[in-house]
Amino acid sequence: MSEYLLELNNISKRFGGLVALDAVSLAIKPGEIHCLAGENGSGKSTIIKIMAGVYQPTEGEIRIDGVPVTGMTPAHSVQHGIQVIYQDFSLFGNLSVLENLALNTMLLEKRRVVDWTRARNLAEQALARLGVTMDLDADVETLPTSGKQIIAIARAVMVNARLIIMDEPTTALTRPEVDALFRIVRDIQAQGIAVLFVSHKMREMLEISERLTVLRNGKKVAEGPITDFNEPKITRAMTGHDLTDQSYVWEPAAGDSPPRLEVRNLSVPGSIEDINLTLHAGEIVGLSGLIGAGRTELALALFGMNPKFTGTVTVDGREVHPATVQEAIGSGIAYVPEDRLSEGLFLPQSIERNMLATSLNNFVRGIFIDRKRTAAATSGMFGAMQIAAPGPQTPVNHLSGGNQQRVVLARWLLTGARVLILNGPTVGVDVGSKAQIHRKIRELAVENGLAVLMISDDVPELVQNCNRIIIMHRGRFVDEIGPDSLHEDALNDRLKALK
Repeated sequence: MSEYLLELNNISKRFGGLVALDAVSLAIKPGEIHCLAGENGSGKSTIIKIMAGVYQPTEGEIRIDGVPVTGMTPAHSVQHGIQVIYQDFSLFGNLSVLENLALNTMLLEKRRVVDWTRARNLAEQALARLGVTMDLDADVETLPTSGKQIIAIARAVMVNARLIIMDEPTTALTRPEVDALFRIVRDIQAQGIAVLFVSHKMREMLEISERLTVLRNGKKVAEGPITDFNEPKITRAMTGHDLTDQSYVWEPAAGDSPPRLEVRNLSVPGSIEDINLTLHAGEIVGLSGLIGAGRTELALALFGMNPKFTGTVTVDGREVHPATVQEAIGSGIAYVPEDRLSEGLFLPQSIERNMLATSLNNFVRGIFIDRKRTAAATSGMFGAMQIAAPGPQTPVNHLSGGNQQRVVLARWLLTGARVLILNGPTVGVDVGSKAQIHRKIRELAVENGLAVLMISDDVPELVQNCNRIIIMHRGRFVDEIGPDSLHEDALNDRLKALK
């Protein structure tokens, strides 16, 4: 019997003239934690879909337990014990935890009548294998992301998975939730189940995996035991060049100009209380804390999405009271939400239309839109933001995550924003695009005099890009780390103390 559970030998996949995979080989052993890394567009999603039977390879061979497999379909993949947990988890939010867990088993058994007692027992056993307990009668839509992920893993275990493929599993998780997920992954491994961990987060790769395979532009460029790698080596393999990680240094402007943003005694009933905050031109201030700390609620209040707040807000010395989004924009406040796909972009529309969505009134002459001015403004912003696309008319859903985020940033720059609130600015963005976005945020702070409030669960992101970091807990600011002690251990230690 082969030592490998799954082997992909010289797999190529072409879509018309596009080569998505070029002679890629990958082998996974039973009970192995293997990491597949690469930037957006490297071929990760394509190779996952080939393993799952969604795509058929153009060339190459698939072997399971040493036996060649041809014409593999999703059903065949599941029968061989291969389960994929996609980023959206593919759960039914309006059904209970029990119903989501039992559904696949009942379908596989072709049952017409549900045995709820047996279903509950199976669900309890699956969760017990993961070492967790959950309310089986709770609706899935009420659970946090980490809870939904546990259900997806438990569902895979219930159908006797031998290989679980996790596609970017930590994108929306806090560090404590990542620790809990890694404990579950190691428990799964101890039961002989292999895990393919697909990610672009280098520290997590180094922490959880035993072997690493790196793809770039559809080709395998590195492979080996994780002990052969470190962060610079992984970065170089993923991007083809080295990236610097110098911290951001803010130099206060000379003179007595008022703060860009000043918040005094701001409160929102039931979520945040007595918030005081000052941001100056060119500052990038981080906002950290555990899930539920009130960070997003603060951002929404400043952006006019919670008009019930009390307290005072001033922008460049002028008091404002953003009771609506339009008033916030008119005051110079911009907000980039964490979920750019559902909250930040009109996906089928062009880059140009997305850029103009909040500033179109600035380009109206009489009753007509000045097309020359809009074209000039969006073309200039397209070049300034270095968006990788054929042109401003390209639909946004054709772009990578990093380029989509640049479109969102460009939209707010066209409004003349002076205060920029970023909620998870690089969630789901690969390492190369992340570095480019960070560089652009720094440039905007320095060259445009923007005051930036960066909300993030990514500790390295905050430490490298902020001149100070505020820690929020249960709706209040509880701590602040200044430039003299701004390092990852300090922030991690203070976050752990909040648990």
